[in-house]
Amino acid sequence: MITEVDIFDGRINDNSSVPKYRQLSDLILQAIERKDIEVGEKLPSITEIRENTGLSRDTIVKALNFLRKKRVIASEMSKGFYVTRNVNLTKTKVMIILNKLSNYKLKIFNSFVDALGADYQVDVRVHHCNAPYLLEILTENQLVYDHFVVMPHFNDEQEIVDTAIDYFRKMPTGKLLLMDKHLPALEETVPCIYQDFKMDIYNALTSGAEKISMYKKIILVFPENHIYPYPTEIKDGFEMFCEDMNCNSEIIDKIYPDMEFEPGDAYIIIDEEDLINFLQQTRNTELSLGHDVGVISYNDTPLKKVLDISVLSTDFEVMADSVAYMLKKNKCETVQNYFDFIDRGSL
Repeated sequence: MITEVDIFDGRINDNSSVPKYRQLSDLILQAIERKDIEVGEKLPSITEIRENTGLSRDTIVKALNFLRKKRVIASEMSKGFYVTRNVNLTKTKVMIILNKLSNYKLKIFNSFVDALGADYQVDVRVHHCNAPYLLEILTENQLVYDHFVVMPHFNDEQEIVDTAIDYFRKMPTGKLLLMDKHLPALEETVPCIYQDFKMDIYNALTSGAEKISMYKKIILVFPENHIYPYPTEIKDGFEMFCEDMNCNSEIIDKIYPDMEFEPGDAYIIIDEEDLINFLQQTRNTELSLGHDVGVISYNDTPLKKVLDISVLSTDFEVMADSVAYMLKKNKCETVQNYFDFIDRGSL
């Protein structure tokens, strides 16, 4: 541990107009920024600080509480005060916790960082759709970060998910923001920007119903991914649309090798790999994309724009910008993100 003399080398100036508790906190901060005191290392005791500075106990406690509110230090009964992070106090520290890594998630992360700007430090973690692991991340970092942005997609039993929701309820106001998925059980207590997966696909398909009706059969390719499951509400919205439109429809779990594609079939494809397999196989046939067979992909990318693939997609940049705005303005709102059918001629 660094010695008390080194920490208070700058000493307290009795003639300064800066309050003594701020002088003391600045001396400690300078030592932390120089890495004279490392993260996890214990600070001198209040008695030791008093002996080396001549400050009153109340002034010392006020300085330590100031640093604790900034989440630079924390205290434990048996450990005393210790350093939790080495951070520039001009920056607000944010952790965004994704449910999985994908091109779409990374696009949201990059847009979110850009929208917040230079006054924020943003770190990223992944909870892998595992609610207990997410709670572990939150618990370990409660004192280190000012805000958490969470994508609450889980692959757990409802009882475990309910435990996570109870944990969210107990978090301080403004500490937690949810992105991509709405948890109705939280009502309006936690700010959220979300997709309504069931109604989004239903409404988007309805907007393209005139073109869809030209096909004899509509096939949803919905992967059965047990580790990173897609929202089942997507299937629900598809089935509701097909029922209302009286469409001949089918749901399959993947694009299989050597599939026999029939003229008059249109495919709605969720997964990128299935889309690639579909395009590769149809390219080797005499079927014309957008005439003989149709395809709509889920979630837009620059490559799909280049390939003129029609999509059903939310606007990830708008989602990231909305969360950044709510965080910066301390807004507590529940907002559905924009979602639409973009026709590029592949249907």
